Amino acid sequence: MSLAERSSRVFLLIVAAVAAISMESVQADQAGSQSVPAEKLPASTLIYVSDYFSFVGADSQGRVAFALDNNRGRDGEKYQAEHFVVLHEEHKGWANVAGNGRYENTKKELTRIPDSPFFQFENTPETGLTITSAKNQLTLRIEPLKQRTLRTHGKSTIWYGSAPAVLTWQGRTIPGRVIYESLVMPDFNRLTRTYWGMWKEFQGLYLLADGSHDIYLHSQQSERMAAFAGTLVGFSVFNELPESLNGLRVEILDREFAPGFYRWPTAWRITWTGSKGPASMTLSLSYQKKIANWVIGGFSMGIVSGELSYDGRTWPIYGLAELIM
Repeated sequence: MSLAERSSRVFLLIVAAVAAISMESVQADQAGSQSVPAEKLPASTLIYVSDYFSFVGADSQGRVAFALDNNRGRDGEKYQAEHFVVLHEEHKGWANVAGNGRYENTKKELTRIPDSPFFQFENTPETGLTITSAKNQLTLRIEPLKQRTLRTHGKSTIWYGSAPAVLTWQGRTIPGRVIYESLVMPDFNRLTRTYWGMWKEFQGLYLLADGSHDIYLHSQQSERMAAFAGTLVGFSVFNELPESLNGLRVEILDREFAPGFYRWPTAWRITWTGSKGPASMTLSLSYQKKIANWVIGGFSMGIVSGELSYDGRTWPIYGLAELIM
């Protein structure tokens, strides 16, 4: 949902959490992090691409959540790139992570994620990707990402995937899972242009059930994005078996005041039907990191936890929330 300069770009930063857009003919070598084959990229001199990775895992010292949004674009002959990054350790809170903000896309790369002084990328999401940041003492190794759901609108494409992953951070080795979003949007570039009303009441939830199963969903009320990404979208993966969240319903149970004409959601009840019957999940928000406020709305990341009742079991839930109000 990605995932600095947030306070000045309601539209720019807002896609931080959806995340993953564009590509174009570019010489991506075998070691590049090519998320969409170059031959599948729509030809456009205005295009936006993003790859969003949301990791949740745990070791003997506790749970860690890490989100990295990698955005790039082209507008005429100019190319752009930026990172959005957050990391939370459940006993120490939000960590200081270097690398947020714009950086030079010197090689004019769209197909692969351009390396920056803070993060480097090896191989591809489909074959297994390694993200390295020596400055943050961090390496994320992701197994080949499996596509869980795909949406298209015109020449725009967004697909969601997940896979096992291991985060090495400050001497710790933390096994977990990654939920991934890859987005390609031609005739659009939020890094250089303004798009009013792009997002409304966006709630993206990147969740781990019982430490080893994926649940992803987002809810939004933006008419512009509904045609493309849908108002309610989600999937679950239990024991590597993906399922749609049929009849998905998101109910906000509680909100808290914000410094403007909006309120932050802080508790949810979410229901759907899976292959093994009805599912009911309750979540509460904690450790909120407020990133931007523009009076009529805001952007924040947070940690959510709760329980899922499904298939005759109760599953503990923990993960990241991206909120754009």
